[in-house]
Amino acid sequence: MELERLQKILASSGVASRRRCEELIADGAVKVNGKIAHLGDKADRFKDVIEVEGYGTLERKSQKLIYIMLNKPRGYVTTVKDELDRKTVMELVGDIKERIFPVGRLDRDTEGLLLMTNDGDLANRLIHPRFMIDKVYLAWTDPLPDFKGLQYLREGICLEDGWTKPAQADIIETTEGKKIVRIVIHEGRNREVRRMLDAIGCKVKLLRRTEVGMIKLGNLKTGRYRHLTKSEVQSLLRS
Repeated sequence: MELERLQKILASSGVASRRRCEELIADGAVKVNGKIAHLGDKADRFKDVIEVEGYGTLERKSQKLIYIMLNKPRGYVTTVKDELDRKTVMELVGDIKERIFPVGRLDRDTEGLLLMTNDGDLANRLIHPRFMIDKVYLAWTDPLPDFKGLQYLREGICLEDGWTKPAQADIIETTEGKKIVRIVIHEGRNREVRRMLDAIGCKVKLLRRTEVGMIKLGNLKTGRYRHLTKSEVQSLLRS
């Protein structure tokens, strides 16, 4: 097995972003085979024992690959551990023996489809905007966007961290006859959909993610999870 840079192994294992992993290494919070690692170090994810302070020992790459979808409830943060001792999505998948991690994030107040896995390579593919993976959100807002607001969403909006990519944005009707906003994006910035809607004067009352690529939330109950089928996993690998 070819050696890989340590920060790449950490990031693909769901520890944190690559930049944050570099900071952890620089701070002496990472050990390889019992020795403190340094920036620039490489490791073998199949053989080496890699420990991260506050996270634990990474599972080796040879473990069984797990792919699940969770219907995340509001009130849970999408992290493996939380410094503020808030409820995390890991509490909802506690019966899974393998160590898995969330793919991307949904903010604490957003509900819906969250993919979780221990396949770091697939996770990075789904998160990276260059692969253009559709992420579909339904938003209940007050007020609804007008025609001009929808055009802003479709053309891109300047937020404090830069311009958003053009989104698909439409008003649709629910089965209960209520009108809501359907937004499709490819990025994964922090609270991006909420901030986009806020920028056009629409306060979000409820936000739900319903699709990631070809994977759909369907009738999965809130707080429950299920394993992806082989065909669903293959659709993500091809996306």
